[in-house]
Amino acid sequence: MAEEINSLVLEHLRAIRTDIRDIKETLRDHGHRLGRLEISLAGMRREQSGDAENVALIGLRVDRLAEDVERIKHRLELVD
Repeated sequence: MAEEINSLVLEHLRAIRTDIRDIKETLRDHGHRLGRLEISLAGMRREQSGDAENVALIGLRVDRLAEDVERIKHRLELVD
C-alpha cells in the first residue's frame, strides 16, 4: 500500500515537473516576443518623432511663405 502511494506521489511530482518546464518555456518565449515588441515600439516612436519634426519644419516654411506673400502684396499695393 505504501509502495502504491509513493508511486502515485512520484507520478504526480513528475507531471508537475513537466508542467513547470512547459510553463518556463512558454514564459521564455513570451519574454522574447515582448522584447521584439519593445524594439518595434521604440522604432515607431523614433519614426513618429521624426514625423513631428517634419511637420514643425513645414509649419515654419508656411509661415515664411505667408510673410513673403504679405510683403509682395504691400509692394504691389494690393493690401486694403
